[in-house]
Amino acid sequence: MFSLNRIQIVGYLTRPVSIRQTPNGRSVCDLNIASPYTFTSDTGQTLNGTAFHTVTAWGGMADVAAQYLKPGGQVFISGRLQTDSWEDQQSGEKRNKTQVVAMDLIILDPKGGQLELDGSAQPLTGCLNRADIIGNLTRDPELRTTANGQSVVSFGIATNESWKDRQTNEIKERAEFHNVVVWGDLAQVCTQNLKKGLRAHVSGRVQTRSWETQAGAKRYTTEVIADSVSILGVKNNNINYSNEGFEKSSSPAPAKKESEVAQAATNVPEVKYESEVKVEDLPF
Repeated sequence: MFSLNRIQIVGYLTRPVSIRQTPNGRSVCDLNIASPYTFTSDTGQTLNGTAFHTVTAWGGMADVAAQYLKPGGQVFISGRLQTDSWEDQQSGEKRNKTQVVAMDLIILDPKGGQLELDGSAQPLTGCLNRADIIGNLTRDPELRTTANGQSVVSFGIATNESWKDRQTNEIKERAEFHNVVVWGDLAQVCTQNLKKGLRAHVSGRVQTRSWETQAGAKRYTTEVIADSVSILGVKNNNINYSNEGFEKSSSPAPAKKESEVAQAATNVPEVKYESEVKVEDLPF
C-alpha cells in the first residue's frame, strides 16, 4: 500500500557546508537549517520559536549547495523524513537520529543579496516548516493532561518507500516510523476515534526536542506537531455516490463534419499573449 512522507522547509543555513565523497565517488553533505515560526502555546499565547533541521543532500544537489550556499542564506528544501538507528558502542543503548533527505533544493536569495525590510513587514517574513504523512497507526493514541489542564495525545504512524538499488538494480523497501503529537480539542477527538492499524493523514510542523537521561546523557527526539488529522478509507455520507447523470450521457456525441469544425475555427478571435513582466526586471 502506498504511503506519503514529505516535508517542506524554508529556512536559513546556520553552518558552512562541508562536502564529502562516498567510496564510489558520489557527493554528500549535511545542511543545518533553522526555520523561525510562530505558534500558539497551550495557554493561548502567541509565541515565536525556531525549528532546527539536519538536511542531507546527495549528488549534484550537494555540489550546488557546497558551491553557492553560505551561512545566513535562505533556502527552500523539499524532501522526506528518515530516521537512522544504531547501538551505542559504550552503553549498548539504542540511539536514533532523524534527518531530512533532500529531493529538491532552491536557493532563495537574489543575486543582489537579501532584502532589508522594516518592521511593518514582520508578518510576511515567516518561514515554512510543513510535513505531510500518510500511513498506518502503529499504536493506539496515548492521552495525557498537562499541569494546566491542556490535553495532549501522541501516537505513531508508519510509512514505507521503495527504490531501485544503483549497484544491484534490486527493488528495496524501507519503513519509517513517525512520532505524532496533537494538542487541545483535536487531541480529544483523536483519542476517541483513532486506533492502531487505521490509515490516516497527518499534517503539521516538525519539531526536535532534547532531554537528559538519568545518567546525564543528552538525547533527542523528532516529532510531527499536527494541526490536522484525517482518517482515510472511510465512507462519507455527505457525498452523493450516484452516477445516474453519467449513465444518461454515456453515449458519445455525434461527430461534427470537417466543414463545421473549420468554420468554427475561423470564428475564434486572435489572442495575443503579452506578459507584463519583462525578463530584464527579474532579480535573478
